[in-house]
Parts: sequence; structure tokens; C-alpha cells
Amino acid sequence: MYAKGEILRRREAVGINDVRDLVLHLAADAPPPSWVRVENCHNVKKVVALLVPGLTPDLLCLPPLPTSATSNPNVPIQVPLPSPDASGTDTSGVPFINSTFTYTCPTRAPGEQTRMHSVLNTFFQGPVTGDEKKRRLTERLASERAQEKNPMHYLLTLEQMIENGYPVPSYLADVFEKPAGWVETEVKEGDATLLAPPMSPLPRIYAMDCEMCLTDAGKQLARVCLIDYTSGIVVYDTLVKPSLPVTDYLTRWSGITAAALERATNPFEAVQAHVVKLLSARPTPVLLGHSLESDLGALKICHPRCIDTALAFHHPRGRPLKPGLAWLTKKWCGREIQNRGEGGHDPEEDARACMDLLKKKVAHGPGYGEFRVDTESIFERMSRSKLHKMPVRSAVVDHGNPAAWHGQKATTCVACTTDKEVIEGLIANLDTHHFLFGRMTALADARGWITPKPSGDPVLDAASAFAASDPDHTPDPAVLAPTLATLDAQLRELYAALPARAALVLFTGHADPRRMAALNARKGAFEGALKTGKDVDEAGAESVRWTSADARALEEEVEKARRGLLFLGVKG
Repeated sequence: MYAKGEILRRREAVGINDVRDLVLHLAADAPPPSWVRVENCHNVKKVVALLVPGLTPDLLCLPPLPTSATSNPNVPIQVPLPSPDASGTDTSGVPFINSTFTYTCPTRAPGEQTRMHSVLNTFFQGPVTGDEKKRRLTERLASERAQEKNPMHYLLTLEQMIENGYPVPSYLADVFEKPAGWVETEVKEGDATLLAPPMSPLPRIYAMDCEMCLTDAGKQLARVCLIDYTSGIVVYDTLVKPSLPVTDYLTRWSGITAAALERATNPFEAVQAHVVKLLSARPTPVLLGHSLESDLGALKICHPRCIDTALAFHHPRGRPLKPGLAWLTKKWCGREIQNRGEGGHDPEEDARACMDLLKKKVAHGPGYGEFRVDTESIFERMSRSKLHKMPVRSAVVDHGNPAAWHGQKATTCVACTTDKEVIEGLIANLDTHHFLFGRMTALADARGWITPKPSGDPVLDAASAFAASDPDHTPDPAVLAPTLATLDAQLRELYAALPARAALVLFTGHADPRRMAALNARKGAFEGALKTGKDVDEAGAESVRWTSADARALEEEVEKARRGLLFLGVKG
């Protein structure tokens, strides 16, 4: 039952963090939330959380949110029963929802005045409890007292390498299948000492950065730079002769130009062989870089000893987000890099920034560069639950690769490509897991909410995003009907498979984000044009112009985009 009085006292709608706390109350032993009352929650056998973006009030025949200043738009709304029209067809787009849930509660996605934050990140990451915070502090202090000032403490573990998509050598774990052209660095013995070596003697550490260019076959290595960590001497810096015609030098990011590559004489194979020879010395050297898995991918090399500044330092909003190198260097080293505008990045500059960051970390201890946000994954919180006699088993069934993102700490992860696979994955894991999360994206995709990846050109991205955000551009009802019918059937299939006393938490997360995204893209393009000294009044730049009216429109669109719906129920 919703606690309407408590919701009325709140200044804003129920948030995604509140939905997360409800799940933790049902699935673990978290305190009960104040905005909803669950009686005998210890009798709930399963908790299934389902994120279905694209569901909006109009599709469910819900009344519009009140606009009167005296009405509260955040209180639960009664869901009307399905009502067939003259032809016998239900007017509701998803009759299952109308016939299953009595009320829906308006929700508000995380964000700020000019942007919406990730619904998934907020749902899967929450603040730690007071007891856990004390335990972490004690553990951190003991660790910092015990550790020497040695960079080897920051070597990535095998688990970290796997979680972050590193090409892992076969002598460490059989998890990465090397495509043609890939090589591994040679080691004396492929044993545990590779990742937990003695603290002395210190092996050589090379800071590395690579730059790429674009060919018909995709991105290819264009330049690689390695610097010795101890001496600061550049040990290898070379341009790579492309094996195919270059279609884009990506100069604004890579710093590579046609004139520079014309001087290149070293083919990729020779560069790869030289780097492998450096990394195959005794004792096995350490590679240092920022998101180093990308550089190893460019070189097609598997290497066992890596230090990654994107993981050693924290993003201000916490894991699993990764901080950018330029931001880290400005924040912790007090200098700016990557500020050459159209001139692009300099790999030597980036490699030296990684060296300086690691030296700061070594000098000040493990806590340096970390934000005391004291957050943790909901799966870590569930693992400490005393509600059940055994640890809570959790499953994340999602599109893409959830094991590398929000499902990192879950018991089971199921990667899917369709909503049909999501439903099948949830049903297959119902018997063996207490908490399950699934995300269905077909409806949002059919409504045009899922935008293409950016091309890298801010002006083009702004124009295409704004075109896609046309509020009058909505799919024809006849086109959307099959998607809604499929969604309805899939929800019924899942609900039928749920055991008695299973809680279903269905939420939409947010509303249409397209106009918000388009305005933000235009704002970014305008600010980028100013930084690079471009004349925004020149012909063709009208789509980039940014005015005070646009700023007000952005704030309004952000508020609209952050609206969502929540449906709660326990199967009888």
C-alpha cells in the first residue's frame, strides 16, 4: 500500500533511489521505506525488477498529470481497467498492466537542472550502511599503514582485467580467444607471481599511449609511445605505416595528420614485434596507461601486468563510471592536457600524465584520488543480508554485456540481444535466484528513443539529434501496435511463471529523452565552437547557436524526460 500522506509531504516524486531501497527491503534486510508499506515482507519469495522504458501514460489510458498549483502530481494514480472499443479491442496498449495493477506511482529519474543521469547507475549503486562505512574506514586505514610506497600495489587483478574487457593472456586464464594477428608477451612462468610479484626488485614500468586513424577496415594503429616510468625517458615513439588507405586521420583526437603518416616507415607487424620484445624482458615489465585495454587492442597484444589510472582513480560519481584522463590530470596534477583543439592529443603528453598520476598515488597512498562517496552495488548489499539463511542469489538479464557493467557483482549475468531472450532468461533463472533484474528495450526502440552513437562531429551530432527529437515525430499507431502486443504477451508469460508471493517491481525509468538530448548536443556544440574560436555566426552554424530561450527550453525538457511510472504488486 502506498503511504499517500508521506508522498504528499515529499518535495518531489518517488526517485529511482527509492525504488532501489524498496527492492533492498524486499530482497535483503534493508529498513522499510516510508512512502510504501509492505506487510510480512519476509514472506516474499522472489523479487523481480523489470525496467521497461517507453511506457507512458497515454499508452495505458492514464489521466494526465495535474497541472493545477493546488494538486500534487506525485501521488499514486489509479490505473483504469482495460476497456474494449466497439471492435472488441482493448484501448490500452498493454492490457496486462491495466488488469494487474490498481495504482501507478509517478517517479523522477536522477539528474540536475540541465541533464538526466543514468537510471541504471542509480538503481544498481546505493549508499553503504553506517556499519559498513565504519568497517571500510578501519580497513582502509589499516591498509594504508601497512602498504609501502610501491607502484606494484596497483597492478590489476585478474578479476579486474576480465571485468574491464582486457585481452587476458592464455597463461593467466582461458577467457580471451585471440583473433588472427594477436600475440602474447612471453613470460618465464605463467603463475600467480605475475599478478602478485615480490615488491623488489621493481620491474620496469612503461607508460604507454596509442593513437588511431580510420580506414575502410575500421580503426588502425597510427602512433605508439612508451616512456620509462623511473627515468622519464621516451624508449619508443613511432608512427605506424597504414596497411590500407586512410579515410579519416581523426586529427582532432589523435593529432595524426596526412603529412605525418606520409613519413611513417614502420609497418604494424614491426611495431607490434618491437613492443612485444620490450614487454617480454625479465622480470616481466608493467604497462601503465589510461583505459589500457584500448591500447592493447590497438596493438593486438595480451599482457599480464597492467596498471590503469582509469581504475586506480575514481570518478566523482563513483563506480562503475570511469574518469577521463584530462579531468584527472587537471584535478590531481593541477595542469591541463589535451587542450590543443583541432591539433588533437599527443600520446607522449598522455603517457606522462599517467606517470604523474601514478607517482601521486604512490606518494600519497591508496586513498589518494578516491572520492569518499561511500557507495556500493546493491549486490554487495544483498550479500550481507541476514534475511535469508544463505546469501541472496541475484541475476541480471539484460541487453549487451551486463557482466561488464551493472551486473558485475551479481551471481548470474545473462547477455541478451532481444526482449524475447530477456524474458526467457528471467524465467530460466527464477527457481535458483531470489532477486532478478531484466530490461526490455523494444518499445523504446520502436518509439525512436534509442539514438544512434555519436559520430564524433559535434555539429553533425547536434543536427541529427535535433532532427530525431521532433516532438511531432511519433510512430504510427499501426506500427506501434505489434510491439505493444508483443510486450503484453511477454509480460503475461513472465507473470505466469512467477511463483506465489513473488514481488514484481515494474518501472519505466524516464520519459522521452530525445528533445533533451538534442538540446544538450546543441549546447555542447555551441560551447565547443566557442572554445575552438569558431565564428558561430558563419553560414551553416545556425543549428549550433545557443540562446537563453534554448536554455529555458532545455530545463523544461529535462523535467519532462525525468518523469517515469512505477507499478508494484505481489502475486497471490
